[in-house]
Amino acid sequence: MNVAAILKAKGSDVVTVSPTATLGEIAVLLSERRIGAVVVMQDRKVLGIVSERDVVKAIARNGAQSLNAPVRDVMTARVVTCGLNDSIDELMDSMTMGRFRHLPVIEGGELAGIVSIGDVVKHRIAETVMETEALRLYIANG
Repeated sequence: MNVAAILKAKGSDVVTVSPTATLGEIAVLLSERRIGAVVVMQDRKVLGIVSERDVVKAIARNGAQSLNAPVRDVMTARVVTCGLNDSIDELMDSMTMGRFRHLPVIEGGELAGIVSIGDVVKHRIAETVMETEALRLYIANG
Protein backbone atom coordinates (compact mmCIF):
# COMPACT_ATOMS: atom_id res chain seq x y z
CA MET A 1 0.00 0.00 0.00
CA ASN A 2 1.21 3.51 -0.75
CA VAL A 3 0.39 7.16 -0.11
CA ALA A 4 -1.97 7.32 -3.11
CA ALA A 5 -4.12 4.57 -1.53
CA ILE A 6 -4.23 6.43 1.78
CA LEU A 7 -5.30 9.69 0.11
CA LYS A 8 -7.88 7.87 -1.99
CA ALA A 9 -9.49 6.61 1.21
CA LYS A 10 -9.19 9.75 3.35
CA GLY A 11 -9.26 12.51 0.76
CA SER A 12 -6.69 15.11 -0.18
CA ASP A 13 -8.02 18.11 1.74
CA VAL A 14 -5.23 20.02 3.50
CA VAL A 15 -5.71 22.92 5.88
CA THR A 16 -3.26 25.66 4.92
CA VAL A 17 -2.45 29.05 6.42
CA SER A 18 -0.53 32.16 5.49
CA PRO A 19 2.84 32.81 7.16
CA THR A 20 1.30 35.94 8.70
CA ALA A 21 -1.42 34.03 10.59
CA THR A 22 -0.87 34.22 14.35
CA LEU A 23 -0.06 31.26 16.52
CA GLY A 24 -3.32 31.93 18.38
CA GLU A 25 -5.26 31.62 15.13
CA ILE A 26 -3.45 28.37 14.42
CA ALA A 27 -4.32 27.01 17.87
CA VAL A 28 -8.01 27.78 17.30
CA LEU A 29 -7.88 26.23 13.81
CA LEU A 30 -6.23 23.05 15.06
CA SER A 31 -8.83 22.72 17.80
CA GLU A 32 -11.87 23.51 15.64
CA ARG A 33 -10.82 21.25 12.78
CA ARG A 34 -9.60 18.50 15.14
CA ILE A 35 -6.29 18.19 13.32
CA GLY A 36 -2.69 18.05 14.47
CA ALA A 37 -0.93 20.26 11.93
CA VAL A 38 -1.40 22.88 9.24
CA VAL A 39 0.75 23.59 6.21
CA VAL A 40 2.08 27.14 5.84
CA MET A 41 1.84 28.31 2.22
CA GLN A 42 2.32 31.41 0.16
CA ASP A 43 1.84 31.71 -3.60
CA ARG A 44 1.07 27.96 -3.82
CA LYS A 45 4.47 27.17 -2.31
CA VAL A 46 4.94 25.18 0.91
CA LEU A 47 6.93 27.34 3.32
CA GLY A 48 6.56 25.27 6.46
CA ILE A 49 4.40 23.21 8.76
CA VAL A 50 3.06 23.96 12.25
CA SER A 51 1.91 21.24 14.61
CA GLU A 52 0.32 21.17 18.04
CA ARG A 53 3.79 20.44 19.39
CA ASP A 54 5.09 23.70 17.87
CA VAL A 55 2.31 25.67 19.57
CA VAL A 56 3.08 24.10 22.95
CA LYS A 57 6.84 24.71 22.57
CA ALA A 58 6.29 28.38 21.72
CA ILE A 59 4.02 28.92 24.73
CA ALA A 60 6.44 27.09 27.03
CA ARG A 61 9.33 29.21 25.76
CA ASN A 62 7.69 32.66 25.60
CA GLY A 63 4.40 32.44 27.47
CA ALA A 64 0.97 33.49 26.29
CA GLN A 65 2.28 36.46 24.28
CA SER A 66 3.65 33.95 21.76
CA LEU A 67 0.04 33.44 20.61
CA ASN A 68 0.27 36.86 18.95
CA ALA A 69 3.41 35.95 16.98
CA PRO A 70 3.18 35.20 13.28
CA VAL A 71 3.34 31.51 12.45
CA ARG A 72 6.46 32.06 10.32
CA ASP A 73 8.36 32.64 13.60
CA VAL A 74 7.59 29.16 14.96
CA MET A 75 6.91 26.96 11.93
CA THR A 76 9.20 24.15 10.89
CA ALA A 77 10.68 25.53 7.67
CA ARG A 78 12.58 22.41 6.62
CA VAL A 79 9.53 20.34 5.76
CA VAL A 80 9.98 16.65 5.10
CA THR A 81 7.50 15.53 2.45
CA CYS A 82 6.49 12.36 0.66
CA GLY A 83 5.12 11.46 -2.75
CA LEU A 84 2.11 9.48 -3.92
CA ASN A 85 4.19 6.38 -4.68
CA ASP A 86 5.93 6.22 -1.28
CA SER A 87 5.12 3.06 0.67
CA ILE A 88 3.69 2.87 4.17
CA ASP A 89 7.00 1.41 5.35
CA GLU A 90 8.84 4.45 3.95
CA LEU A 91 6.40 6.78 5.73
CA MET A 92 6.82 4.93 9.01
CA ASP A 93 10.61 5.14 8.71
CA SER A 94 10.54 8.88 7.91
CA MET A 95 8.15 9.65 10.75
CA THR A 96 10.09 7.56 13.26
CA MET A 97 13.50 8.91 12.32
CA GLY A 98 12.31 12.53 12.10
CA ARG A 99 10.09 12.28 15.20
CA PHE A 100 7.12 13.95 13.53
CA ARG A 101 3.55 12.88 12.86
CA HIS A 102 2.55 14.68 9.65
CA LEU A 103 3.93 14.53 6.11
CA PRO A 104 2.70 16.81 3.35
CA VAL A 105 2.33 14.97 0.05
CA ILE A 106 3.96 16.69 -2.92
CA GLU A 107 3.27 15.57 -6.48
CA GLY A 108 4.47 17.46 -9.52
CA GLY A 109 5.70 20.27 -7.29
CA GLU A 110 2.19 20.82 -5.88
CA LEU A 111 0.67 20.04 -2.48
CA ALA A 112 -1.48 16.94 -3.07
CA GLY A 113 -2.49 16.06 0.49
CA ILE A 114 -1.20 15.34 3.97
CA VAL A 115 -0.69 12.04 5.76
CA SER A 116 -0.64 11.64 9.53
CA ILE A 117 0.75 8.83 11.64
CA GLY A 118 -2.87 7.93 12.43
CA ASP A 119 -3.56 7.45 8.71
CA VAL A 120 -0.47 5.26 8.38
CA VAL A 121 -1.35 3.10 11.40
CA LYS A 122 -4.97 2.72 10.26
CA HIS A 123 -3.95 1.53 6.80
CA ARG A 124 -1.17 -0.69 8.14
CA ILE A 125 -3.66 -2.43 10.45
CA ALA A 126 -6.16 -2.85 7.59
CA GLU A 127 -3.41 -4.33 5.44
CA THR A 128 -2.43 -6.78 8.20
CA VAL A 129 -6.06 -7.83 8.76
CA MET A 130 -6.49 -8.52 5.03
CA GLU A 131 -3.29 -10.59 4.94
CA THR A 132 -4.36 -12.56 8.01
CA GLU A 133 -7.78 -13.26 6.51
CA ALA A 134 -6.23 -14.38 3.21
CA LEU A 135 -3.92 -16.77 5.08
CA ARG A 136 -6.82 -18.10 7.16
CA LEU A 137 -8.85 -18.78 4.00
CA TYR A 138 -5.87 -20.40 2.30
CA ILE A 139 -5.30 -22.74 5.25
CA ALA A 140 -9.01 -23.52 5.62
CA ASN A 141 -9.38 -24.38 1.92
CA GLY A 142 -6.19 -26.41 1.97
